[in-house]
Amino acid sequence: MKPKWAGKLQEDIHEFAAGVGNLLVDSFHYLALFAIGGTIVWSAVTAFAGMASAKGHASIDDILLLFIYLELGAMVGIYFKTNHMPVRFLIYVAMTALTRLLISDVQAHHKPDEGVIYVTGAILLLALATLIVRFGSARFPSASDDTARK
Repeated sequence: MKPKWAGKLQEDIHEFAAGVGNLLVDSFHYLALFAIGGTIVWSAVTAFAGMASAKGHASIDDILLLFIYLELGAMVGIYFKTNHMPVRFLIYVAMTALTRLLISDVQAHHKPDEGVIYVTGAILLLALATLIVRFGSARFPSASDDTARK
């Protein structure tokens, strides 16, 4: 039989360890989010400066690259505010990257081949995945979404 003071001490140690653990996890979480956000901003500014200084203009390929940076930044911002990873934004980034690849390929080769069909098929699959994710989140909201709506 364990004395009462030992049980209380065990509970206090457990609460202290859980509090320190949560503090460390949250600290790493915010530090990583700031690092990722800063890297996205740094990359976007560098890409924009390269467009402005080296070429003097922006191609559609460059504009789509800036949209990728915008989507990544929005994803970090949403994750920072809600602690939920917006999966749809990852799909949007993939769709934009494939669109960028498609435009670059068609501009460079001027002759469409079966690669164009593969890339457009992949974009279509990602669009369907977005539709499924949106339908699923509207039809079957998570528990935290359910309590936020009430």
